[in-house]
Amino acid sequence: MPISVHVRNYTGETLAACTHPAIGDLCRRAATSALPMLGYVDPYDDTWFNKSQMRVLVPELEALMNGASAPEVEAAAEVLALAEQLELKPHRYLIFVGD
Repeated sequence: MPISVHVRNYTGETLAACTHPAIGDLCRRAATSALPMLGYVDPYDDTWFNKSQMRVLVPELEALMNGASAPEVEAAAEVLALAEQLELKPHRYLIFVGD
């Protein structure tokens, strides 16, 4: 099962999700590029990001889109759309869900 990305609130309710198959490829490329947020997404467990961490995570996603394959660009765009939802209300989290 590939990595998926969820937006959850403080009670654990999933508000939105993305299951694009190229999310794992993005995370692996981030790891080889030594990116401090996406590079440490655990492919076998959940990795949580809060609203304040978006100021680093969003530029990483945008940088990875340069020179990426079409599926990776699509995956990054979907994750960026989810990241925008953290701005709407407090106590929301972007969670990379591993196998």
